[in-house]
Amino acid sequence: AIPEGREVTFGDLVKGEARFAADDLRDFVIRRSDGTPTYLLASGVDDLRMRMTHVIRGEDLFPSTPRQLLMFEALGEEAPAYAHLPLILGPDRAKLSKRHGAVAVEWFREHGFLPEALVNYLALLGWSPGTDEELFPREELVRRFDLADVSHHPAVFDTQKLEWMNGHYIRDLPTDELAARLATALGEAGIDADLDTLRGGAPLVAERMRTLAEGPDLLRFLFVDDLRPDEKAEKMIRRAGPEHLRAAAGRLASLDRWDVPAIEGALTELQEASGLSRKDAWQPIRAAVTGSTVSPPLFESIELLGRERTLARLGAAADLAAAEP
Repeated sequence: AIPEGREVTFGDLVKGEARFAADDLRDFVIRRSDGTPTYLLASGVDDLRMRMTHVIRGEDLFPSTPRQLLMFEALGEEAPAYAHLPLILGPDRAKLSKRHGAVAVEWFREHGFLPEALVNYLALLGWSPGTDEELFPREELVRRFDLADVSHHPAVFDTQKLEWMNGHYIRDLPTDELAARLATALGEAGIDADLDTLRGGAPLVAERMRTLAEGPDLLRFLFVDDLRPDEKAEKMIRRAGPEHLRAAAGRLASLDRWDVPAIEGALTELQEASGLSRKDAWQPIRAAVTGSTVSPPLFESIELLGRERTLARLGAAADLAAAEP
């Protein structure tokens, strides 16, 4: 059914002029023996009925285009314009697939990637603005994107680059917006967090996060009453000993004001009196009040936690240090 001795030509908006010898295409099936249409017919008719002006798809479908053009010709219809994008590859330079890990939008949402960061990153996979710029608000992407600037070469999906970009977008969020998004992440982790406390904690962890999914571990100590130190924190608490932790509790208990300067002053006096380095003096206190060796800045964490809970945790840590392992 395909006319012999002719060429099927079209101008691809990415690849440029494309030519296919009709003799090489061979007749193709448009309806199966059970009466159902094949992809070539179904997608082509769908494009026509929806009055599509452009079909933008992966280059793996490039060989289908001359067949669909012949079909449109036989139907007496005008074909849409075509643009075939280079494929996205995994780190092994094979076509990106589930075996490389996440390929679904839902996974990225669940693991704390911001939609604006994901859109920005995906836009740069195969497209270049012609400069070294990498961070674009969505409106700027819409304004500057042009199919003529799409690369002919496949792009490699780099998760580390996406995490870097996501961290930038997290740091750029207004405090109230970051707190609201962290509240959602904490809720999904089973932690009931109040927004007032989160507004105080959000700026403290923004620089430490690449994804919102890291927020629950960093902020859990503010919202969990029955806090148990993790393994590293417990070792640090036992190594410091009960006397050091009780001395810290005593200095903090005597403060007239409960704010960062006063807390820093009290713990600096403790460190100097003990003859320990700041790390050795303050890390066991961090482990006691946050349950972890990694947390937001110590003095700000203690201020947010409050006097009563801070002293209670130091007392519990001192008892842990005094008890038999």
